[in-house]
Formats: sequence, structure tokens, C-alpha cells
Amino acid sequence: MRESAAERHDRLLALVRENGTARVAELADRLGVSPVTARRDVEALAARGLLDRVHGQVSWPARHAAPSVAGSAAGAAGAVRAAGARRSGEGLVLGLLAPSATYYFAEVIRGAHEAAANAGARLILRISDYRPEEDRARTEGLLAAGAEGVLVAPGWRGPEDRPAYGDWLAELPVPAVLLERRADPGSPLDALDRVVSDHGHGVLLALRHLLGLGRGTPLLVARGDSPTALAVRAGYAEALATLDLTAPGPVIDSVPADQDPAGFEAAVRALHEAVASGRAGAAVVHNDVDAIEIVRRLAELGVKVPEDLALIAYDDEVAALADTPLTAVAPPKRQVGRHATELLVERLTETGQEESARRHLSLLPRLRVRSSCGAPGGVHPA
Repeated sequence: MRESAAERHDRLLALVRENGTARVAELADRLGVSPVTARRDVEALAARGLLDRVHGQVSWPARHAAPSVAGSAAGAAGAVRAAGARRSGEGLVLGLLAPSATYYFAEVIRGAHEAAANAGARLILRISDYRPEEDRARTEGLLAAGAEGVLVAPGWRGPEDRPAYGDWLAELPVPAVLLERRADPGSPLDALDRVVSDHGHGVLLALRHLLGLGRGTPLLVARGDSPTALAVRAGYAEALATLDLTAPGPVIDSVPADQDPAGFEAAVRALHEAVASGRAGAAVVHNDVDAIEIVRRLAELGVKVPEDLALIAYDDEVAALADTPLTAVAPPKRQVGRHATELLVERLTETGQEESARRHLSLLPRLRVRSSCGAPGGVHPA
């Protein structure tokens, strides 16, 4: 994917902030762009007051915070104290780093934007495209653009990304709230405020509903390429233990049909075999898009939903638009963005001598019942 100008500016600002000063030719080399492009970027950032430029060299403005996210928090602390003097969020600048601006995170961003507007604050956005190695530079860009506090959903893809690309978040010189991401217990990130969906509860809702329909223990068909997917898998194991059940078979690895046709076909065939053999009469599928494609392919193989297989999708982004509208677990995405923003504004406007306790807020998903499980429709709360 081609890098946008905003992303390149973030990387440039991060390089200057880290080193204090840099020559334009050096920046061009480090960024992998032509000297003309680097010079044009420097001029644009200097015009916005984000850099000082003198004789082919740029430097981090002395009026801004010191040149590293972790280092010299004095300037940022002063900004936070000034913000703390406000009794509302009016005039605040908030930063939001998200791994995507579409699908799941579109609603999270929308909720954050609504809450910022209600508080009189301005929200600025950076997208990482699930490249956790770019998260720090993107956040540097938010700080350079004036963010006084940040909402961060790191672009982690697997469990190995959390320790590799996470600890720097705990060193930020401004308040930070984690969005839809959990930290390892006892890690530096565990001391941050966070707002998340309780995906384990969402999976438990789905299993209890399918069991109540007399369909037997459901299989899980799930991706493994995002924190949400991993949380759904962990929630499935916890739900089975809570309900004292044994899975009718191993978790079936799901992959996007357009990216890995062979892997997708293997997942469909595994689910088809489980239904045909009588091992499974129900399934939970993460996510909606995969579930729609799976239902379509199963029909071609002679398996009907919900007659032969009761199915619940996870995410509820497009589940209602399927030929057979899919029952789905709906995480409270917009509320996550809203509550996280309200928490960040509260942090930035605290006026007491003692900072309030940090919070880990878990919001409960709902189950939206449609045609794919063979039950009357409606919304089932937690």
C-alpha cells in the first residue's frame, strides 16, 4: 500500500523529534524519498510551525516538548497542567491512533468524534493500517500536531506484537487511553486507562443462545489475525469451561475468501464435514464477511442455514445484509470510542490535587437475533 503524505510527515517528524536536528538530505535518505520531496515536506511542516528550518537543516521547535516521546516530560506536563485548569474539554486537542478507518474501527472512531464534539474538543486521526512498527511514529505525529492526550488502538496483529511494539505507550508524556486492546497483567501498559469490549462475554452469549435452541455445542470458525479474533478464540475456550462443555471439534481457522481461496475452501469443507457427520449443528463464525461467504458456499455444497446449521456471526457490521440475515454478536464499538474519549477528557481536565484512579472499563456486547439461527428476531442484552 502506497504511503500517504500524512504518514510520511509523521515519520519525518518522529525522526526530527528523536534527533533534535537533521539535514534535509539525511531525511530524504532515511525516508526513502527524493530530496525534492523531503524539501517540500519540510517546507509544509515548517509553515505549520511544527519544525524550524535554517540553511538546509531542520530542528525540533524549542517551544514544543523535548525530542522524544519518553524523554523530558516537563513541557508536556506543563501543557497537561494548563489543560487541567479547564473545567470542560473546550479547546482541547485529542489524538486518535487506529489500525483502520473502516469496518470495525469506523464505529469506534465515530463514537470518539461524537464525544469530542460534545466536549468542545477537536479530534485528530492517524491510521496505522495494522503496521505496529509504525504506531510510535504515528503517535509522534499526533503529538507534533498538538494533541494534548491520545486514544490508542495499536495495530497489533498477533500476541507477539504486544511486547515488541507496546511498552513505549507507557512512556508517553501525555495522558493515554487504550482502545479495544488489553495489556499483559503486570506490564507497563497495564497501568494505563483502557476501554474494551468484553468479547468473552459476547461469545458466551452466542453459545448460550444456540444451546437454548437445542442445537448442541457449537463449533467455532475464526480468524487469528487480530486482537479481536484472538479474544474471540480465548472467549470460546472460557465459555466451554464455564458451561462444562467439550467442543465438537477443533477450532476451524478462517481466512478471507478473496485473499486465500484455498484456505477459505478448506475451512468451508471442514465445517461441511462436521455438519454432514452429525458432529455439529451450530457454529459461531468470526467475522461477518467470512460468515456471509461461508453460508453461500455451504449452500452450494447442500448445507442450508438455519435448517442444517444454526449460525451466529461475530462483529455485526454487515451481518444483517446477508441473503439469510445473520444473527450476530454486536460489540459496543461506538460506545467504546465515546467512553474512552470522555475518560481522556476527564484526565485532561482534572483539577484536584490527587489524580483519580486509573480505570479498566469493559463494555458488554449484545446479541442481535435474525434468521440464521432459526429463532425469532430481536436484540438480546447481556
